[in-house]
Amino acid sequence: PRTIGWFTLALLLALTAAAFAYARHLFKPLDDIRAGAQRFGQADFDTPIPVRRRDELGELAEQVNTMARDIHAMLDAKRALLLAVSHELRSPLTRARLNAELVAPGESRDALLCDLATMRDLITDLLESERLAAGHAALQREPCDLNALVRTLVEEQFAQASLRLELAPQLPRAELDPVRLRLALRNLIDNALRHGGAADTPPCVRTAQVDGRLELSVRDFGPGVDDAQLARLSDAFYRTDAARQRSTGGVGLGLYLCRLVAQAHGGTLRIRNARPGLELTISLPA
Repeated sequence: PRTIGWFTLALLLALTAAAFAYARHLFKPLDDIRAGAQRFGQADFDTPIPVRRRDELGELAEQVNTMARDIHAMLDAKRALLLAVSHELRSPLTRARLNAELVAPGESRDALLCDLATMRDLITDLLESERLAAGHAALQREPCDLNALVRTLVEEQFAQASLRLELAPQLPRAELDPVRLRLALRNLIDNALRHGGAADTPPCVRTAQVDGRLELSVRDFGPGVDDAQLARLSDAFYRTDAARQRSTGGVGLGLYLCRLVAQAHGGTLRIRNARPGLELTISLPA
């Protein structure tokens, strides 16, 4: 009886293992579909879901792949439309700015030129963000002095703003794209001035070398944002201000472009509540 009992137990365990393996084999397509849905949700359409069987689950995988291809095509069409419209807007915007220069000096002329400059910056941000997001992220790298880049940008575009510079001495030169990095830094400073320019302490621009990486940080001393919103601040067109007023946050492209520029360089964009204020840091490989 003992031998029969052990044999029966072993047989039951073997049958259980075989049934489990067979069930895993049956539901393997579900794992593939789940993994594919996660990839598609992260805008990775390069790898379709493998079709392992010609049954209902195989048909489901094919339908999800078809849906992903359609979504990818719609996203490509949207990007192409945005690029075309943004590019075509540049010429009439340039002509409008030239005509505005002929207007008699005064508050109206200054306001018009300011609005045209804002439109120019928005179009530039939109074009660059779509180029980087669409895979055209070939950077024009050259040996770059990060401190010199910061000083030049502040002198050229923020000479009238109240900013504090804390630049680390003797930073190594790195292979960077100065044009796109200037765009990212301009957006970081614009964001800091918009949300913390009225504070008693002026926004601070800081450079540092930490663990072999270059860091470019901009911190304001304003009210900050809710912790629940931090993860979405660098999403395209995300706004913490539901009214979408220009004075309180633009259109939601600035930090998105900063994240794309950092990722194109092999770096990251970190956002944290500094209490007070918000600190945004671009970390770049040196």
